[in-house]
Formats: sequence, C-alpha cells, structure tokens
Amino acid sequence: MTKKPILTGLIAAPFTPMHPNGEVNLAAIDAYANHLIRHGGVTGVFICGTTGESASLTTEERKAIAEKWVTAAGGKLKIIVHVGTTSLPQAVDLAAHAQAIGADVISAMAPFFFKPASVEDLVSFFVPVAAAAPKLPFFYYNMPSMTGVSLPVERFLTEGKKRIPTLAGVKFTHNNLMEMQQCIHAKDGEFEVLHGFDEILITGLAAGAKAAVGSTYNYIPSVYRRIMDAMQKGDLETARKWQWESVKILDIVIRHGGGVRGGKMLMTLAGVECGPCRLPIAPYSEAEFREIEAQLRQTVFFEAVRE
Repeated sequence: MTKKPILTGLIAAPFTPMHPNGEVNLAAIDAYANHLIRHGGVTGVFICGTTGESASLTTEERKAIAEKWVTAAGGKLKIIVHVGTTSLPQAVDLAAHAQAIGADVISAMAPFFFKPASVEDLVSFFVPVAAAAPKLPFFYYNMPSMTGVSLPVERFLTEGKKRIPTLAGVKFTHNNLMEMQQCIHAKDGEFEVLHGFDEILITGLAAGAKAAVGSTYNYIPSVYRRIMDAMQKGDLETARKWQWESVKILDIVIRHGGGVRGGKMLMTLAGVECGPCRLPIAPYSEAEFREIEAQLRQTVFFEAVRE
C-alpha cells in the first residue's frame, strides 16, 4: 500500500509581519492567513524559516508567532514550524513547544555558526530536537547557501533515520539536482523531498518532488498552481511559460534586496501589510516602493495576485 504523503502541493513560507519600529506585529497574521486560505492553492505554511527572519527573532517571539499561526489557520493549513537555531537547548525548547500548540510538522536547518563537521555530528545535533516532539514528523532543512553546511543529504537521511524515528524528509533548498534525486530515491522513496527554489520549481517537479516550500507562494500562488497542474498533465510548454513568468517577477525581487526584503514589498502590493524587515536588513524607501511597483506592472504580478 502506498504511504500517504505528509505534505503536498504549495507550502508558503510566511514573512514575519513587523511594525515600523521592528517589533513583531502578531495582529497582522489573522489577515495574512485569510489571504492564503482565500486565494487557494496553498496547502500549508512553513513558519519562522529564512523568509520569516527566524535568526533575527527571540525564542519567545518565535513561539508567539507559531501560536498565532496555529490559531489563525484554524486547521485549514498545515503548520510546519521551523525550530532550527545555533543553540541546541533553544531548538529543543522550540520543538517541544511546536508539538504542545498543535503544529503538524517540525523542521530545522543546520546550526550555522559553529557548524557540524560531519553527517554524524549533524544527526547528533538533531536527535534531541526531534525527540522533543516525538509525535511530529521531522524534516531537515537543507540550505547550504545560508547555513554554510554542505553535507551529503542522502547520507544524512539514511543514517539519520537510524537514530531519528520521526525523520520524514528534507526541505531541499539547493540547486544540486543530482543530490535531490538521490534523496527522492533514498531507501526506495521513503523520504519526502520538499523543493525549495521557487524559480526552478519545474525542475524539482520533473525530478519527482510532490511538494514545494517558497516565499513567492505567499503572493502569486496562482502562477505556481499552473506550473504544477501543467506538469501533472505532461504539458511542458505551459509549465515553461509560467515558470518564466515567475522568473521575471523574482528577478525584480532580487534586484530589490532578495526574497525577504523585496518580498515584503510585494506582500504590501498584494494587499497584506508585512512592514519592514528587522535590522540589519535595511528598510525600503517610498521611492523604492514605487519603483518596484512600476517594474512589476510589466509582469503578470498584479493579474496573478487578484486570482
């Protein structure tokens, strides 16, 4: 019997709404969750990851944000809580909290200051983290571009499963598609691989990924729904067309500070006020906001956010 997947479809990685002074704006999450539910196509949310500025938040802020999302989603979105950090006791605490509040899944990136030197070190770090939430599936969040940790992921999955019974898969945010396929086929397909690069979703789906996590699914999920639908039908031409539309939008986002800084501007344009990022990510000016708005009018952005 085929095992039912834990996660499928598009999973948005929410931004953390903030007030102009840099304080977390929990009240904005209700409207944010309604936005994702209303537009459809998003099956879950990946809370306090890279897009959510987790490394810039306190432990108590991360707990409060996770609690608010569980309430705001009202069971209509799967809640994946990122509990990764450089501090093992903090990660254990966040994992236990995620289970206590009713989250569906936990995930963690590798510690990124003092880094694990081997797969064995990485597994050892995650053993107590996963054990703190024994009822929840655990996904490794592989993102070498941010963590600086580039250990063999397939080996982590196969070795990690021996010591982490809840290890379910990996959020694979890397462009090494050979390694991604190795993860998909590890142990006869036992692990779920969540594709993590929005701009090449088409390639992840072609390799066999069934779910994807990304920041742009917050504001233009309709573009990616078309890509996924087309790939399921074997309509590569349509999938390529919509992937190119997403690339044109992402190119603008990257020119304005990347997926977190630029993305928060796009969320405002999509009708969900997320405020600025927390320092050291620089705030944007009104002039820059108007500039990005004008550039986006040359794309399908405004048409897509209305769907």
